[in-house]
Amino acid sequence: MSTSIDLGRPLSGDVIDLILEDHRRFESLMRQLRDSSSDRDAVRQALAALHVAHAEAEEKHVYPKLRRKDAITEHEAEHGEEEHAEGHEAMLKVLELKGTDTQAFDDAVEDLATALNHHLTEEELTILNPARDEVGEQVRAELGKAFATERNRLLDEDCGSIDNVRRIVQAAEEEGLLDEDDEGSDD
Repeated sequence: MSTSIDLGRPLSGDVIDLILEDHRRFESLMRQLRDSSSDRDAVRQALAALHVAHAEAEEKHVYPKLRRKDAITEHEAEHGEEEHAEGHEAMLKVLELKGTDTQAFDDAVEDLATALNHHLTEEELTILNPARDEVGEQVRAELGKAFATERNRLLDEDCGSIDNVRRIVQAAEEEGLLDEDDEGSDD
């Protein structure tokens, strides 16, 4: 199911700016998701699509390039991927709920907000700041184009569908990215 909410369709730009623009979109969508007077179903569909497209584009293009440029460590990239998986898992719980006017929905939104806010803050501090310092403008522009192209392609493919999010969460579980025993042990 595609969304009527504008998620932006950048074609190019500095990858850091593009990622930060998406981070601000996440924050805006979370505010709308908490607002009981909004079309919460449309918002959760849009948020799921943006979350999947953004995370997958980062993991495919941004994190590997930043590792090769020594802007981030292998651990930082892996930790970012683990946090994406946690966000997908929390997003799936929001998507699976039938109603959007229940305490269960509000609780699931709160869990999603916690996971998402933690990741945005940490990524901006430990990945984007070093990328600003360690990666030149030309590489950031090349990365921006690759990120935007992948992100838009995934949005066009309805990447935020509940079936796709379910598949992503299952794959993350199989890869050990959602190991419940390690929860909180990295902090």
